[in-house]
Amino acid sequence: MLDENLQCQDLLAYGACATLSPQIAFCIANIILISFSPSPKPSPKPRGTAIPSDKLATIPFRFKAGAAMGSLPDVHHHRNTTKVSHKPFKSRHSTKGFIKELTKGKIERHEKDSRKTPHQQVLSKIERRNQAKQLRQVKHRENAKATSVFAGPTGAPRIVAVVPLCEDCDANAAIRKLNQSVDSDIEMPGEGPWKVRIERFGQSVLYVPLKRELVSAMNACRVADFVVFLCYPGQDAGQEGDQLIRAIESQGISNVLTMVQGLDAVQPAKKQPQVVASLKSYITHFFPTLEKVHSLDSDRECANVIRSLCTTTPKGIVWREDRSWMLVENVQWSESLVESHDHAGVALTGVVRGKGLKANRLVQVGDWGYFQIEKIADASLPTSKKRKAEEMTVDTDDGAIKILEMPDEGQNDLDELAPYDETMHDVGEAPMSEMPSERKGVLLDDHHYYSDEGGSMPLQPKKLPKGTSNYQSAWFLGDMSDTYSSADEDHIDDEGDLSMEPPSHVQDEPIITAEPDPTEATPSEYPQSEAFNDPSLLDEVHELEAYRTSRKVSAAEDREYPDEIEMHPSVLARERLSRYRGLRSLKTSPWDTAEDKPHEPQDYDRLLRIPDYRSARKHAANEALVGGIAPGRRVTIHLRNVPLSLRHQHQAPSSPSNPLTAFSLLRHEHKRTVVNATITLPSTTPSPLASKSPLLIQIGPRRFLINPLFSELSNAPNNVHKYLRFLHPGQTAVASFIAPLTWSSSTPCLYFLLSPPLPPPPSTTTTTTTTTTPTKQPTTPQLLLLAATGTLLAPSPSRVLAKRIVLTGAPFKIHRKLVTVRYMFFHKEDVEWFRALRLWTRRGRQGFVRESLGTHGYFKAVFDGRVGMQESVGVSLFKRVWPRAAVAWTGGGGEEEEVVMGDAVA
Repeated sequence: MLDENLQCQDLLAYGACATLSPQIAFCIANIILISFSPSPKPSPKPRGTAIPSDKLATIPFRFKAGAAMGSLPDVHHHRNTTKVSHKPFKSRHSTKGFIKELTKGKIERHEKDSRKTPHQQVLSKIERRNQAKQLRQVKHRENAKATSVFAGPTGAPRIVAVVPLCEDCDANAAIRKLNQSVDSDIEMPGEGPWKVRIERFGQSVLYVPLKRELVSAMNACRVADFVVFLCYPGQDAGQEGDQLIRAIESQGISNVLTMVQGLDAVQPAKKQPQVVASLKSYITHFFPTLEKVHSLDSDRECANVIRSLCTTTPKGIVWREDRSWMLVENVQWSESLVESHDHAGVALTGVVRGKGLKANRLVQVGDWGYFQIEKIADASLPTSKKRKAEEMTVDTDDGAIKILEMPDEGQNDLDELAPYDETMHDVGEAPMSEMPSERKGVLLDDHHYYSDEGGSMPLQPKKLPKGTSNYQSAWFLGDMSDTYSSADEDHIDDEGDLSMEPPSHVQDEPIITAEPDPTEATPSEYPQSEAFNDPSLLDEVHELEAYRTSRKVSAAEDREYPDEIEMHPSVLARERLSRYRGLRSLKTSPWDTAEDKPHEPQDYDRLLRIPDYRSARKHAANEALVGGIAPGRRVTIHLRNVPLSLRHQHQAPSSPSNPLTAFSLLRHEHKRTVVNATITLPSTTPSPLASKSPLLIQIGPRRFLINPLFSELSNAPNNVHKYLRFLHPGQTAVASFIAPLTWSSSTPCLYFLLSPPLPPPPSTTTTTTTTTTPTKQPTTPQLLLLAATGTLLAPSPSRVLAKRIVLTGAPFKIHRKLVTVRYMFFHKEDVEWFRALRLWTRRGRQGFVRESLGTHGYFKAVFDGRVGMQESVGVSLFKRVWPRAAVAWTGGGGEEEEVVMGDAVA
């Protein structure tokens, strides 16, 4: 019996402890063992007797507080029948209003581990390894594709432009030092690019030594794979060196290296690290990612520079890689030249880079211009091949020219404008704008007010005394001197504020005409009315002179009215400002383009118009990806119809003073349109830049002489933008001009100021027995100063540049919201012409003209609030201005350029 009890105890203890934690299982097992133990009934012990320690260990923890372990007394409990447990309200049936009230605007945050898309799912270890492997393969293919043009003995050379920043720096000496570090003994030519084959790395390097000249340095650096800046210890780059770096950086630059020349001359030697650190601090201001400044006096550092030039992948320039380009190594003019002809053929030799070169596209050659391609021939250099001894020698015709590509019927023409038959067929059908003599009021938005057919300007309603003639009525105010007129009261709402919506037509108002009586001396029926008398002409001239003098002083101090103009009293404003119109809102009011047709520039309708610029740009870029001569091949491009005048201007195109480059143009890039580009004037500029100032702009591979019009950089829905007379330092605006199209939106724009060229030396004459022939002296190139930078925007001939002018007047009499204004106009006809425009003050008050007073331009106006005597009343007028055409820059000093600049200044 005892064994069975023990077995039962073990089974109960095991079953109770199987699914519990160790601590709880231990307590339950002890209780079970104690309850089944066959111990006799304990005798009662006095209260306060301590429990033995051996039995205390077997008692559960919750019973060790000292309470008795006896059974609880039997207590009767009633069933809780009064409590009813209802089912909880299910959240999935909640209404939208309840859910909105519950969230109270809170945003649900997703858990950190929640991943919604397949790309966000947790990958396994094998999948992560596979993904990393694929990324490495893609990067390796991109690197191999970028460096494939340099591979092999016939690969393209890496172009390295060496730019000296200081006066004592010598680019040729630096190139010799680099070649000596890799044991290259190739003799350097007298001038021009220097090609070196470095067998240690299996690469070819084409050095282009330069001088401290802005144009030549920019020409070489925009086609260079690496740019090496030379510094000299103890010398400052100065303003010329700073401008050289900023211009090269702004047009786009590939990999950059910096070297110091003559560092060993710094003594003591412990100062050399300080000099290098100072030069690094200077150069990292322009190129923050530059890590080190190398020394040309150390062979080890020169060898490291050569290693970087031969093994680093050039990052390139974005706008350059969208098209085909090359550095011209040789220029050959056609031998069969006829002196009477002005044009001839030219052959340019170089290595194709960038995208594939196509014969159907035009080629921009330096600053010469763009030309058509006659043919593209192979110009590969001969290579030495090892032949077996038993192989027989085969005679080949080395003089034959291998034609790679010829243009077809799809070749781009040289027409810059659209033909007449496609653009001018509907111009005759366009309605001509109404002549000013046929109108009765100024154009406001898209309507000429007071110009309805069937009569002249109706009389303004006014109260006149009996016996007042029509002539005398011009001098009478229509209101009492101490109260508003009945017409004004109609425009005052219940709250006492004046309604700023003038009637669209005066015909809608009740007209009270004066009854003409034969006598004019009858006493007035309204004794409190006031007659307006024009001041004498001499007094008015003196008062106007004093008023404008005070206005000029205040305008010079705070420049609150930059668009304010002054009208001469003897000039009719409606004739002087006949092309101006009014706008209720510059951003939203419609602009009637039919009014601008008579004033359009010649051939403005023939400019290129692109409805969807983004799609057209993408199509032109994708077209350049397919076909053409593969990059990395050495070819000869034969051009047709090149002016012979360029042969004398560019005798040595490969010299350091004038490296020649060639860029292939994309489709339609030779056609003219209205080019819009941002322009940012640095805050360090001492003076503002006036609109229409002559500037030289560089857009990618081309340069133009322009007279840009500045306008606000805005995104107005009506495509109307305010014209700016001046571009102040630190301000960004949009420069508009007519020039050939450039597709890439990332192309940087550089703006240069042209300094007047130095006078040429006196010309010499050759005297003969018959004639005296003057010898033409070469012109001195103009100096360029980098003034501003920017980026291209989408071209748009429909962009409206609205020039604003402000006519201001002074309050003469003020009675609450009724103001008599003078000095804005000087003739009654001008007041009637511009009466539809809204008036405004400096403090934001708005009003409109109620009626004209007298014959000297005084008028009565009503505003939406009180106007002070010191305020000025203004009215804004707008006129569309048209951008001017650009002229291609040929290097400076041309007669055509001087005419354009002179016209711009005038």
